[in-house]
Amino acid sequence: MQLLEISEQHLSKVHFIYNYYVTHTTVSFHTEELTLDQIRNNVMNGNNRYKTYVIEEQDSVIGYALLTQHKNKQAYDVTAEVTIYIDPNHLGNGIGSKAISFLELKAKELGFHVLVATICTENERSIRLFERLGYEKCAHFKEVGYKFNRRLDIASYQKIIG
Repeated sequence: MQLLEISEQHLSKVHFIYNYYVTHTTVSFHTEELTLDQIRNNVMNGNNRYKTYVIEEQDSVIGYALLTQHKNKQAYDVTAEVTIYIDPNHLGNGIGSKAISFLELKAKELGFHVLVATICTENERSIRLFERLGYEKCAHFKEVGYKFNRRLDIASYQKIIG
């Protein structure tokens, strides 16, 4: 398994993976599938600090991981949001742990001090993963999302890395 900076050749698989989570889960709070151009804008922003990496295994994209801006105010520039999406056929193989560890190293190199993960509280697998890697729950927002005819909570988890 290796993580590489995303390029145009990876977009169709990233598009497929993300839209799976839109259509079938509460992992994403999008309620409608994104177009390829929308995915491109989300994952290829040209910013040197906030990057997307594809997770490859045997030359096949099996997921992707992102460092994104936490909030658009200068004092937050020491904090990034960490997000991962894994092809559902590859869940439970330790890929998420490796991807998050990779992002943590990249974030340290880029001078980030804190990483934040925002997770729908129904996503127990992701919550367990981040907690196992040392992330602590720091916020809980009740009923802030609505998808599949139900109200959804999110929780934020943080880890001080530098």
